[in-house]
Amino acid sequence: MNTNDTPVLQCTQLHKHYQQGPEQLQVLRGINLSVQRGERIAIIGASGAGKSTLLNMLGGLDVPSAGEVMVAGNSISSLNEKKRGELRNHYLGFVYQFHHLLSEFSAIENVAMPLLIAGKKTGEVSRQAGAMLAKVGLADRLHHKPAQLSGGERQRVAIARALVNQPQCVLLDEPTGNLDQHTAQSVQSLMLELNQQLATSFIVVTHDLNLAGQMDRQLTLRDGLLQDV
Repeated sequence: MNTNDTPVLQCTQLHKHYQQGPEQLQVLRGINLSVQRGERIAIIGASGAGKSTLLNMLGGLDVPSAGEVMVAGNSISSLNEKKRGELRNHYLGFVYQFHHLLSEFSAIENVAMPLLIAGKKTGEVSRQAGAMLAKVGLADRLHHKPAQLSGGERQRVAIARALVNQPQCVLLDEPTGNLDQHTAQSVQSLMLELNQQLATSFIVVTHDLNLAGQMDRQLTLRDGLLQDV
């Protein structure tokens, strides 16, 4: 169980390498990171530096070659896949450059997925999903399918889905990278507003220096290590 002084997310000496024939490709070389409740962190760096790889390991979607990831005081590596999934669903949210919404489901059905996975009752699921969509400005789009929504609206649905379980930390991989400048600024403002309202931590991988500059900390991933900008 997390307490106020326990980091919501922490990694220690995180390494990742891939075997390419006889060669070993070192992507991460001992990453240390600690994220407090409500903290906003931007991770920037060149393409191919390993930013998405790091994010996937922090979220328990990929396994490090060495090192440890702690989510709300729980070691991800010590859990089996089922328990890891439960931990992710309870404590973490994910937003990607491409929204990854299910095309055959409406906005409210997409947002409801994490609640259904968590075993919430149907009435409560509908209420919470609707309330979160209203919070991101989509109260009049509950029953629209992704194809009926604009790019910005789809990303807002994705953010609502990431936040609906009230996770302690949301991991965002280029959340505005597929949006025009005006829509990107709108989504950025929404993220900052929700961060203040919900005290949710954000770790944002981005090439957008404007977005990075609005975070509490900016870190660069270079040569497999995180450095302060």
